[in-house]
Amino acid sequence: MRTIKLTLAYDGTAYAGWQVQPGETTVQGTLEAALKKVTNQSVRVLASGRTDAGVHAAGQVVGFQTGSELAVNVLQKALNAVLPPDIAVIEVAEVPEGFHAIRDARRKRYRYVIHDRAVRDVFRRGYCWHYGRRLDVEAMHRAAQLLLGTHDFSSFETSGAPRESSVRTITDIFVCRAGDCPDFRAAKMGLSPSVVPVAPGDDFILIEVEADGFLYNMVRAIVGTLVEVGRGAESEDWVHEVLQSTDRRRAGPTAPPEGLCLVHVDY
Repeated sequence: MRTIKLTLAYDGTAYAGWQVQPGETTVQGTLEAALKKVTNQSVRVLASGRTDAGVHAAGQVVGFQTGSELAVNVLQKALNAVLPPDIAVIEVAEVPEGFHAIRDARRKRYRYVIHDRAVRDVFRRGYCWHYGRRLDVEAMHRAAQLLLGTHDFSSFETSGAPRESSVRTITDIFVCRAGDCPDFRAAKMGLSPSVVPVAPGDDFILIEVEADGFLYNMVRAIVGTLVEVGRGAESEDWVHEVLQSTDRRRAGPTAPPEGLCLVHVDY
């Protein structure tokens, strides 16, 4: 048996999340159906993490085993020929036996997009949270820096997916307007501006978080909390108080799913 690693991009709008669910259209189910069509084998895939309904990915990583002898370039072309237009296989590689998409992941990076103009952008509404009032991005960025480092992030975890530990390490977090993000950030991440479809003006806010792992809805809870600061309802120091409380009820609301994108996974 061969072990294969796929890198996927997908628009999560039409899917009930990553994980297979009875009676629902999911990214995992769609990919496994495509693999069966291409390899004539039933394959169960394992992703680096389960994205929720409406959440997107530019660099989701998936691993699986197969007896197929198709070359990796042929497998990529064949999968992209049968997958729907909102899912694409970016890369295919054969990896050593034992590769585990979850356990072997060292860091993940997510991007969240907020549109804070009074009038919504009808063409990008599926890729951002339309927040109809101007937010203080500088205050949000300063507050976000209080989350850097190793902490118990229970305050930013939605119940429903229990973990052995809620301790995670955030290695990078920033908030900026799309037109003002420093060039070194993009170079560091190896990303093009098209990872998430935003306009070059200053009506779109980017929030990026990189960590060694994430709790259920952690990024969306962080975003909702930072928005409380950005709209002036809470002080910047309040974010530290929320973190120390380890109480989800103290944090801000969970931001909508459509603004979130899994950008990259490091192994």
